[in-house]
Amino acid sequence: MASRFWRSWIGVLLAATVLAALLPGCASLPANEGRTPTAAITDTADTALGKTLAPRLARNPGQSIFYPLGTGPDALAARLALARAATKSLDLQYYIFDADHTGKALIGDIIDAADRGVRVRILVDDLHTDKSDTVWAALDSHPNIEIRLFNPFAQRGGRWLQMLVDYSRLNRRMHNKQMTIDNLVTIVGGRNIGDAYFSARPDVDFSDLDVMVAGPVVPAVSATFDEYWNDPSAYPVATLVPEGKEAPAEMRAMRKQIQAEGEAARASPYVQELLDSGLAKGIEAGRLPGYVGSATVIADKPDKIRDDPDDSSSHGGPQLRKLLEQAQSDLVLVSPYFVVDDDGIKWFAAQVKRGVHIRVLTNSFEATDVAAVHAGYAPQRKALLRAGVELYELKATAFADLTRTTKKPRMFASSRASLHAKAYMVDRQRLYIGSLNLDPRSLRLNTEMGVVVDSPTLAQRFADNMDKSLGDVAYKVELKKDENGVESLTWTTREKGAVVTVDKEPGMSVFQHIGVNMLRLLPIEDEL
Repeated sequence: MASRFWRSWIGVLLAATVLAALLPGCASLPANEGRTPTAAITDTADTALGKTLAPRLARNPGQSIFYPLGTGPDALAARLALARAATKSLDLQYYIFDADHTGKALIGDIIDAADRGVRVRILVDDLHTDKSDTVWAALDSHPNIEIRLFNPFAQRGGRWLQMLVDYSRLNRRMHNKQMTIDNLVTIVGGRNIGDAYFSARPDVDFSDLDVMVAGPVVPAVSATFDEYWNDPSAYPVATLVPEGKEAPAEMRAMRKQIQAEGEAARASPYVQELLDSGLAKGIEAGRLPGYVGSATVIADKPDKIRDDPDDSSSHGGPQLRKLLEQAQSDLVLVSPYFVVDDDGIKWFAAQVKRGVHIRVLTNSFEATDVAAVHAGYAPQRKALLRAGVELYELKATAFADLTRTTKKPRMFASSRASLHAKAYMVDRQRLYIGSLNLDPRSLRLNTEMGVVVDSPTLAQRFADNMDKSLGDVAYKVELKKDENGVESLTWTTREKGAVVTVDKEPGMSVFQHIGVNMLRLLPIEDEL
């Protein structure tokens, strides 16, 4: 999600800015010296995973193997199976890592890996760690596990106060997501670690996409991790949470408790079903499924959180733009947070003018988890449609509708779907999968990363799935004119097989409409 934190503060941002000027300064960050720089372990060819992959990679020199993880259960099963297959190293980098049911199941396997001698490095953005300091400190007490927090708060309490007085720094976050095993296999994409990303919550289910990759692109992913891990903004948790050092016995006891909770989570019917799945069994047996093709990394430098947002020298966004501008016939853009300015509208119009068919899928108001982002996106819909863009908005009932039309049951039936995948397809051949949204926050403020895979077969599968399901899971937004030439919007979808068109924003009440209009008045475009 863009951030559970941002939802709560955007509405009072202006008042907070005034208050900040009246408040005394908070404590500064502790010294971050004396850390031991480390790098990805490279001598892993002799591991069981390395030996299994070698023949297949040798048959396709210079190519990578990749497999899309389009469902939450598959994405969790792959992570659990790979953690169990790790022999030498586990590197994890996440914006959000919740110690909930699925998070504890993964933590349990991480501790097991560390117990058998695997070196574990976990880098987590500090924005959402306010309730998990003791968890990270306890894990860090393991001799084979090291935890670092990225761009941390100086004090572990009073985060609102710190945000007010240190806003320019704390507003910049590490949004990257990756998990890399033995420098041989990695998972990159849009998912954080938490129940909502793995179809394990009944109230909301984030429709997301990761890609599991093996081959020559993996060291490039590892190099990106090393850059962030050794960056001055990555602080050892022991530096920030002193009780981890002051009470080692208590930390060891807590780690044992966390491990026990992880074992209980893994014993649940949900996780057991995943571990018994063909995907998990195949990974554990060394039969990594997938497509073959070239792959490259697009990643921001960690310096981005310190640089002027208008200085693009540390940004990966220009590389993505160059990729998109290579389209000759077809662009499909899937972005849950889609906010474009006037220059962006001109860019879209220019691509359409040269013959590129563009489809965009983003969240409807009823599906979004950040109303302020919808307030930034909605005013540009008419301009996008005039420019020739086909615009679709995911329905909150998308998964229920898809289950009804495909007759494929989901592991959990969620009451609300919300798009979280970030995927950009060029000419049904190349596909970017990663963490970057098409919005100002991703492009200018936060750090992001993803991989571009070159596979007509995979891209065609992606396109076919969209072609088949869009009419059921999304509204097609279109322009209509009345007899006086006044433009308005319509939303068209299929409901129980019948085509339905409405001329009012689905799922938006009168009071919500007023609230969204009020959000549009705030000068927060660059924050979205």
